[in-house]
Amino acid sequence: MRKLVYYVAVSLDGYIAGPGGEFDFYPLADDMSAWIDERYPEPMPTFVRMQTGMPVDTPNKNWDTVLMGRGTYEPALSVGVTSPYAHLKQYVISSTLGPSSDPAVEVVAGDPVALVRELKQADGLDIWLCGGGNLAAQLADEIDELIIKSYPVIAGAGIPAFAGAFTPTLFTPTRRMEFSNNAQVTWYSRA
Repeated sequence: MRKLVYYVAVSLDGYIAGPGGEFDFYPLADDMSAWIDERYPEPMPTFVRMQTGMPVDTPNKNWDTVLMGRGTYEPALSVGVTSPYAHLKQYVISSTLGPSSDPAVEVVAGDPVALVRELKQADGLDIWLCGGGNLAAQLADEIDELIIKSYPVIAGAGIPAFAGAFTPTLFTPTRRMEFSNNAQVTWYSRA
């Protein structure tokens, strides 16, 4: 069965982005960027791959499907990119966004839990939960693994990693790496 993996960058105070969707406050490091590009090429948007020299046809290693909320999808739309992850099957969960004009993107207005349960039963690589915090909270019971890129910065406000009801859920850390910018990547499995 496929796993739902929430792979996300988080500040020390639990924010995945600033109040306006900012994420450029995370301190970058060449060693971390190179490691991520090698181990997790899927999160590199297709149009950014073209700009950075990563081959557009770089094979997927972990995921072949991405789920995102409207707020995560909107930045790409605002610059005219209707299919930010053309190398993945893309689902946008939104009750307010109309059908996509791009056949590579499916807008789902219904229950995201039902969609994830259906996707988990299908053949393929695992499923990447890209964001945001509202969608992550709705899917918290379906998340099998967390891969948290924790940066040594306090945001102070913004979009929380999970924006939902108080529902403590235990995960077990299984691995951790640290990079020259003092950021850490930690893998967690559902306890």
